[in-house]
Amino acid sequence: MTERGGSASRVSRRQLLRGGASALATTALSSTALSTRGAFAAARPPAPTETVVNVADLGAVGDGHTDDSAAFEIAYAFAAARVSDGVGRVVIEIPAGEFLITRPHALLNGVAPPRPASGLRFSGAGRRMTSLVFRPATGPDSCLCRNEDVWSNLSFERMQFRSDTPGASFFDSYSTGQAQDYRFFECEWMGEWEYGLVLSGTDTNSEMRWEACRVGGRYRKAFLYSGRTRQGQQAPNDQDQFLNYWFTDMKVEYEWGNFLEFPYGGSIACRGGSYIITGRRPESTPEYGTTSTFFRFPVGRHHDSVQRFHAQDIRFEVRNPDAVVIDCVWNSGTVHFSDCDDTGLAFKDFSADVRPHRYTVGPRGPLIRYDSCQLVGHHVPAGLQRLPAGPRPLRHVPAAQPHGGRLRGRRRQGPACLRAVRQLHRRRHGGRGARLGLARHTAPAAVSHAAPGARHDARVPRLVPGPSPAPAPEPQ
Repeated sequence: MTERGGSASRVSRRQLLRGGASALATTALSSTALSTRGAFAAARPPAPTETVVNVADLGAVGDGHTDDSAAFEIAYAFAAARVSDGVGRVVIEIPAGEFLITRPHALLNGVAPPRPASGLRFSGAGRRMTSLVFRPATGPDSCLCRNEDVWSNLSFERMQFRSDTPGASFFDSYSTGQAQDYRFFECEWMGEWEYGLVLSGTDTNSEMRWEACRVGGRYRKAFLYSGRTRQGQQAPNDQDQFLNYWFTDMKVEYEWGNFLEFPYGGSIACRGGSYIITGRRPESTPEYGTTSTFFRFPVGRHHDSVQRFHAQDIRFEVRNPDAVVIDCVWNSGTVHFSDCDDTGLAFKDFSADVRPHRYTVGPRGPLIRYDSCQLVGHHVPAGLQRLPAGPRPLRHVPAAQPHGGRLRGRRRQGPACLRAVRQLHRRRHGGRGARLGLARHTAPAAVSHAAPGARHDARVPRLVPGPSPAPAPEPQ
């Protein structure tokens, strides 16, 4: 028995099986006894009680062969019954072991009639020490967890989730305003999934955080897919209410599929970690072909506030021509890479021809910026218009500078940037810049907005013209 702020008590299998009322009464009595520490303590209002339920006490075996679905269903049902004043009071503990689950929604089944609640925590013994093996009879439409506008503030800590039925999904989250604030800490996903997490609805499904997690396995769609069409939508952009997703210190190393796919919603930040796609899709599909993409944003029109993507301090590996870092068709917003590197396999024969950074740029953007990055591949911006010749300053311009067979992006302004652009211009037209020795990378001269709908397979940062300077006064 432990204490966390207030008091905590453990509930046994026998207490649960005797009935919810008996378990609640037993918990309340033990909480009252613990909270009485002298006359002063007894005079204070009792602190909220946190109850810890261990699935091993409810019959879970954890040998990898016994079906433990029932124990997890009992644990969740008890947690839902313990909600008080809209706040959950239960931590579900899962000890070390390999727990087989065959029934969908056994881990989390957030559907009506349970009332909306905030706060439910699943705690394991450690990543790979606690492993939940999901093996439903059929894969598609089978989810280990579902939350239909019931829970917010969900936490999963120190455990592994593995799909043993290809095409199953980990988490289906539907929201019209309640489902939000999910946190995953030191978790791992393995096996073949259709979706890791899939989000749908008309509002919220926001504020989600992954910290020190590992994403492995295979994904027919994506690990995180935001904006699947479902009930409640009045218009496709209703799902643009989904925003704010943070990934910190991740190890994203999976075989094939997409990591993030956002037909709707956005505002995404990925900071730190290693991102590697190790293989290729087993067969071409009409939607994806044979490519696997870390960051796929396939819809141009969005609400302005969600068209924001930021990647920082990430090491990418591009192991084959079908591996794509970003494929973005946003027609506004911002894309920013800072201190990132994808040149780890630049020595490979195929590396000069890969196109890992792909954009479609319209009249309003997006604004694309690379700061202190090294990029591998064949970068040929297409459909860009040159500015008139002359000393016209550039605004918000990262200079793309060849370096050792790669492109290194730096943000510069003013005359220094103009000198870099002119140098690249001479390189393109065979002038003195040819001495730079960059065989496969072509950078543009100063450029303006791209033609609407122009496609860029992989490119250096877009250069945006600033206002022309006022003419200098004539000397007296």
